[in-house]
Amino acid sequence: MKKIPMRTCIITREKLPKRELVRVVRTKDGVVVDPTGKINGRGAYLKLDRDVFEKAKKTKALDKHLEVEVDESVFEELNNLLDN
Repeated sequence: MKKIPMRTCIITREKLPKRELVRVVRTKDGVVVDPTGKINGRGAYLKLDRDVFEKAKKTKALDKHLEVEVDESVFEELNNLLDN
């Protein structure tokens, strides 16, 4: 049986399988959404839930975790992931 990688959501503090979360990464070029989970840089995981995205935006949790100001376009891209 294959081991399932677990990660922790920075908002809910739930340990979930990596596939149920989306990674947001701080790179040299700025902050990007990483659906593959393989981009180099400091990352933070969020549960795939619109309420979690809204809370992250409101509390600036991503800003604190990634130690940089997160642009509005990142949250739009996260919401677009749910719409697909």
